[in-house]
Amino acid sequence: MTETNSSAPRTWLRDLRGALVYPLTSNGRLLTTGVATGLTYVVLVLSAFPQFSVQVLTRDPADLAYALPALTREVYLGSGWLGISLVVAYALLTGIAVTNTVALVRHARRAGASTLAGIVPGLLAAGCASCGAGVLGALGFVGAMAALPFEGNLLRIGGIALLATVLGRAGDPRTCSIDPP
Repeated sequence: MTETNSSAPRTWLRDLRGALVYPLTSNGRLLTTGVATGLTYVVLVLSAFPQFSVQVLTRDPADLAYALPALTREVYLGSGWLGISLVVAYALLTGIAVTNTVALVRHARRAGASTLAGIVPGLLAAGCASCGAGVLGALGFVGAMAALPFEGNLLRIGGIALLATVLGRAGDPRTCSIDPP
């Protein structure tokens, strides 16, 4: 019993490492991770100041090139290097999670439609629970973010912890076994 409890953190760390390394195993996976990471960063930064984002982007969507650096600066001014680092880490972990989920869905599709039906709701629920600061901003709760201690950094840390937990539990998608019913 003690042996199982002491090996659980090592197993989780090994599985987390497998999940983090998986996108590096091919150029396509790395590209998918990069695109998902970039899109997540854009959404997180734009949702941090939704009114400004809507005003700028409805006037001219090409102003995204202006809005991103301006809003990144605002995130920095609001929460410093720690806030920017947490947003980047959050976006990177989300990109890795998306890549790993695509692999799991492909594996489930090969295993059968009923297993795919079991994975998709979990993917949606995990996505909603893990988006943290981005969802609050997108829903218009910017005041709630301002009222949070440490400029929302605790919420970002919570989202990162959730993503790391999910990735550690899932591990490398190539080793996942989904048994058809």
